[in-house]
Amino acid sequence: MAGKISAERNMNTDATGTINLVYGKNVGGASVHYWADSYRTPEDRLDLWKKEYGIYGHSFEDLSSHWKELDEVLNVHPAKEEYYNKMNHLVRKACKSLDWEGNPVPQARKNCQKSGHCMQGCMYGAKQSQLVTHIPKAMALGTDIYADCKAVRLELKGDKVEFLEAVMMDRPSGKESGITLRFEASVFAIAAGGFGSSTFLLRNGWKKRLPALGEHLAINPSPFVHALYEEPIVQWRNIPSAFGVEEFRLASFKEGGDYIEGGFLIMANQLQPGSLSALIPGFGVEHREIMKQLTHIGGTIGWIDDVPSELGNISVNSSGKRTVTYRFGKLTKEVLKDCIRKQVQLNFRAGAKWIFLPDLKRTKIFSEKEMDKIDRLELRPASMMMAAPHPAGGCRMGQDPSRSVVDWKHKVHGLKNLYVSDSSVFPTGVSVDPSYTIMAFSKQAAKFILED
Repeated sequence: MAGKISAERNMNTDATGTINLVYGKNVGGASVHYWADSYRTPEDRLDLWKKEYGIYGHSFEDLSSHWKELDEVLNVHPAKEEYYNKMNHLVRKACKSLDWEGNPVPQARKNCQKSGHCMQGCMYGAKQSQLVTHIPKAMALGTDIYADCKAVRLELKGDKVEFLEAVMMDRPSGKESGITLRFEASVFAIAAGGFGSSTFLLRNGWKKRLPALGEHLAINPSPFVHALYEEPIVQWRNIPSAFGVEEFRLASFKEGGDYIEGGFLIMANQLQPGSLSALIPGFGVEHREIMKQLTHIGGTIGWIDDVPSELGNISVNSSGKRTVTYRFGKLTKEVLKDCIRKQVQLNFRAGAKWIFLPDLKRTKIFSEKEMDKIDRLELRPASMMMAAPHPAGGCRMGQDPSRSVVDWKHKVHGLKNLYVSDSSVFPTGVSVDPSYTIMAFSKQAAKFILED
């Protein structure tokens, strides 16, 4: 199912092959394969965006009414005890033992069957994705959905978009069918996600018009560790992230600016056997011996809060082929290593016998005395696999047209009727799962469009 609901069958990467680009390509978008984590945007991040980037109209107070409504529509609530799988129980216990701050993760679920197939699309309709919530509501109000339809070109007339040209896709082949459509409207909104919105506008040749287009890309790098436990874990059952370690959400620095620790969240990881086998390092006999203990393999994943000064970018060539570039800068490498270090510490405290990393050298750690192995990780391109599940930026929001793509009302600079409403407008990463921020920002964008 991952191949059917995810773009490029979940096989696309950044330019170096280091980072797996994970995003939805279906009716319902990424919410169909997301973990249903529903964090409200931390107030400190919204304050930062206002102070540093001039993002008005998006304070915690401005968005609270939207979250209140979303809580009801999506049945958002802290993960209940019955939905903790073994790995989540161990993470919570270890977190408490280490005296780290952690809490149940707010979830958008109703009548969950604990199948563990969240990333493959919930076959029970229990995960409250857009496919089973807002899309049916929109259709009941008269919205037309054009699935298998690719937006190709925006035609401008003066300072307005006159029409959108699109082409129908042939689903079996994945190729353009030759059937074209033309959409005329008074207002146009782009919502193709953190990887898609800037790519679409770049393919329209708008880089000179909008110099910041495709720039300032955050991807929420997600390093993970595998751990072998004495007891059965069966990590692919129940919900993925019932409990989250929040102790290190914000990075801390010395008075002189040197990095101390933090800048990430940590949660129990959840991978299906097929994905797990592909991400466990090694070959032949070595790999087979580990796979024999499949049900005893647990582990955790970290969500890195991208360093604002070390963000990536999206570009397209003359034929429209997209390239995602994201190089680990000095500070990003420090944060990544600390995140891995904290995960190793957490897993050992949870009772792991030994830990193995998904790197080319197949690094194994047998006790906390071997933490120096993490310090020696090079983190060069393609040396350690990790995912990019939460892209942000590329159509950054701001006041200055030379450094941003949209203003604080989501309107594209220089145009009167074109808006962007997705994570691509975020000035930086959110520091938590961005799903609830995207939804609240989208509701605020709709409000601004109506006011205009």
